[in-house]
Amino acid sequence: MPLRHAEAHWSGGLKAGHGVMQAGQEISGAPYSFGSRFQESQGSNPEELLGAAEAGCYSMAFSQLLEQEGHSPRNIDASADVHLDPKDGGFKITAIDLNVEAVVPGIDNKTFQSLAEKARSNCPVSQAMSGLKINLNARLLKGA
Repeated sequence: MPLRHAEAHWSGGLKAGHGVMQAGQEISGAPYSFGSRFQESQGSNPEELLGAAEAGCYSMAFSQLLEQEGHSPRNIDASADVHLDPKDGGFKITAIDLNVEAVVPGIDNKTFQSLAEKARSNCPVSQAMSGLKINLNARLLKGA
């Protein structure tokens, strides 16, 4: 398997400084700062990249499980809201809300929910964050 690479460069102190994150070939030059991380300023932050990793990995894991069980997903849309909260004089990622909507013809909601939960525990990114609470909200949509 290939080794994946990401990097970050930071200049200056915490509040007045700024940085750039890069992951792979497509996420290049994502600027981040104290304001984009802890306030509502423009730019990205590590938590958004963590959320994107969780949503992307989960959607692939869920697709695989559905196919293994004989269900062909039409589409899976996943988003992740990462909670960064003050804790012990600093900050801590306390939870991720993983929201999933999918169109999967011919599946009942009970089976869908069971496989959605199984995908959460089998996703490699979720496994890497096993000490973190990942709240799953999975919704089966009717396809057109």
